[in-house]
Amino acid sequence: MEWTDAAAVEHARGGNADAFRVLVDRHSRAVFRLAYRMTGNEHDAEDMVQETFLRAYKQLGRFDGRAGFGTWLYRIAANCSVDLLRARKKRDERTVEAPVDAVRSRDASPERLTQSVEISGILGTAMKELSQTERTAFVLRHYEGLAMEEIGRVLGVEPNAAKHSVFRAVQKLRRALQPAMGAAR
Repeated sequence: MEWTDAAAVEHARGGNADAFRVLVDRHSRAVFRLAYRMTGNEHDAEDMVQETFLRAYKQLGRFDGRAGFGTWLYRIAANCSVDLLRARKKRDERTVEAPVDAVRSRDASPERLTQSVEISGILGTAMKELSQTERTAFVLRHYEGLAMEEIGRVLGVEPNAAKHSVFRAVQKLRRALQPAMGAAR
């Protein structure tokens, strides 16, 4: 049976485990991508996927359908990731690795590979300097391709506030990358 998210949610609320499995299968990759880009760590991202769906299952009665189910899950995943990052920060651990993959190509020169690794490191460090809201907004916009209205719903803010968070993040990242980009020319 091919279910819409809304139908699967209704059946899952009624105790149908297969309906919830449909939701997990449909959304787990997107939740993993978001969690990975927020935490920078594959293991943590896998944990965040599990935590996200556990919280979603427990709070399924609270889902009111005003936003799409995927948007609601993104908000839960972002909150789980932020909680993890805050806990790690309190323990003074490094938590965010470079969220971009270094350019690796058979045709790339050693200099280009070295530069890519350097830029990835700078970007990873700069991402750690962003506020949680800026990081989440940036990842949702530039990695997940969400519209500002949807980012606003995930963050619980107006679309203009989401747009401003993305703009601030881009400006901060641009400033951090500027020295490396000047050296690359």
